Amino acid sequence: MARVFSGIKPTGGVHLGNHLGALQNWVSLQDRADAVYCVVDLHALTVPHDPDELRTATLSLAQILMAIGLDPDRCTLFVQSHVHEHSECAWIMECTAAFGELRRMTQFKDKSEGSDFVSGALFTYPALQASDILLYDTNQVPVGEDQRQHIELTRDIAVRFNNRYGDTFVVPEAVIPEAGARVMDLQHPTAKMSKSDESPQGTVLLLDEPSVVEKKIKRSVTDSGSEVRYDPAEKPGVSNLLAILGAATGQSPQRAADGIERYGDLKAATAEAVIEMLRPIQERYHELAADPAETGRLLAKGADKARQVASATMARARANLGLLEA
Repeated sequence: MARVFSGIKPTGGVHLGNHLGALQNWVSLQDRADAVYCVVDLHALTVPHDPDELRTATLSLAQILMAIGLDPDRCTLFVQSHVHEHSECAWIMECTAAFGELRRMTQFKDKSEGSDFVSGALFTYPALQASDILLYDTNQVPVGEDQRQHIELTRDIAVRFNNRYGDTFVVPEAVIPEAGARVMDLQHPTAKMSKSDESPQGTVLLLDEPSVVEKKIKRSVTDSGSEVRYDPAEKPGVSNLLAILGAATGQSPQRAADGIERYGDLKAATAEAVIEMLRPIQERYHELAADPAETGRLLAKGADKARQVASATMARARANLGLLEA
């Protein structure tokens, strides 16, 4: 069974696009792969942050992941900073990556542009990302196209290290998952729904109250004309709602349009379907939130499982590097 690794950062809320586009795939992978999932809280340190907010967001994100269906008995689910090997391996990755490789990473350019303070970690964080992946003898990394460059760097680092010091790391492959629903911003339907605070009314969060979900969807931007059909090029607003309705009801966007003749009816049907889809997730989340000690126990269990693999990988890396045993 192939080992799969994915991580998610505890910044911003988990939204409908995350869930329908990626996280549902995480859930299904539990039964098709040896799945390792990580709340990558160390990556959140690359920019100034509020410590209490980070602590709260990390716990909440873990609870959301469990609420959507990640089962600690069927996957390895843990918090990155609970496994110290991530930080140790990241230094080895920094020593193996070339400055020019890191400088060419497009996400660094995007995230640093216009910032008053740019940390050194923002520049080197692809090395930590490589550490996250390589520690677990990962075969496959399910990613969007925007992350492919990072996986290529991870592969290059692994190959270079193995060539210099002997066979140590499994060289992973980027896997673009089967397309989930491509969920766009409700107010700007030509842009992907994102964690950004720039469009709060265009983003449906998994923990939004039903009344909030309904209001956001009913205020969504549609298109000129009145025909309800799936046509992303000509009718992006309507097509976005159909994609969401279809994903929430297990239909294609084209089939979801059947019998709907007015925009108002489309919005009402979409809001109802999303609210019903989120209801069990929210109920399970609130159960977990009421017992944070149980969440902590489950995360500790996941960290123990992760550490068994990560420590063995680091032992190989240390020995092959020539580091003296303690």
